Amino acid sequence: QVQLVESGGGLVQPGGSLTLSCAASGFSYDYYAIGWFRQAPGKEREGVSCIGNSAGNTMYVDSVKGRFTISRDKAKRTVYLQMNSLKPEDTAVYYCAMDPRIRCSLYQGAFGSWGQGTQVTVSS
Repeated sequence: QVQLVESGGGLVQPGGSLTLSCAASGFSYDYYAIGWFRQAPGKEREGVSCIGNSAGNTMYVDSVKGRFTISRDKAKRTVYLQMNSLKPEDTAVYYCAMDPRIRCSLYQGAFGSWGQGTQVTVSS
């Protein structure tokens, strides 16, 4: 059974940084995509970033380009989301998702497995 565990969330001041981790287990796929999504109170869940099987296969929503960086450690089956220059509008619950059928996507419907989420709050 696929298990995705997010960690690294917390409270940070505007302009600060956080690194989220998504540890994946319970499957034997060699090729799969991992996406990061977020949901703020009262808003729909949106795709933030995605990484495919190769490091060069990445996607970012426009609002985080230049501030967030996604990376993966294949040996550890862990994907990281480095978030810099954080803004109050980045406040949300961040989820990671996995699917072996796609290369990469920011569409939540493309992912079949989801983690429980980690809270990120950007506030002074």
